Amino acid sequence: MQDAEQRRYSLGAMIFHWVIAVLVIVNWRIAESAEHMEGAAKGAAFGNHKSIGMLILVLTIGRIAWRLTHPRPPMPESHAKWERVLARTIHIVFYVLLIGLPLGGWLASSLVSRPVDFFGLFTIPMLPVGENKDLGGTIFDAHKTAGSIFIYLIGLHILGALKHTFIDKDLGIFRMLPFGGRSRE
Repeated sequence: MQDAEQRRYSLGAMIFHWVIAVLVIVNWRIAESAEHMEGAAKGAAFGNHKSIGMLILVLTIGRIAWRLTHPRPPMPESHAKWERVLARTIHIVFYVLLIGLPLGGWLASSLVSRPVDFFGLFTIPMLPVGENKDLGGTIFDAHKTAGSIFIYLIGLHILGALKHTFIDKDLGIFRMLPFGGRSRE
């Protein structure tokens, strides 16, 4: 039997997780809302979307650095092998998307000659890729599709956490919270 505190993520990992999670959901909602806007409002919304995306990229790099120096706690022994494989696979896909989506958006913006203005504080320069509006549009389309896939995977992740919390009673969501949760393991 493992002590509940030994099975929780570190406070730093928790902070990275929740800040990035909130930013991803907010950014998705901004992009979805911007699709229905026009003119300056649409440009401003997508400007915020790009800024948040770049912030997510920086935080994800920080999270990876944190993870390399702070090992994650072991999964509960009660998890079936398929649950362990699914959890690890989704986490890998999350990292790929947390890095790939912002980089893809930055690349596409660069290809259509739109620099990223970071919340009006400074401009992130375009990548040195030249102009190719067709390729930029294709990458924007892939970016949107990958974002939608990300949202579905987040839903699956949430369902898994809820299952482990309320059905399996093996800490579940409390592994990523600094409080609560009693385990039967």
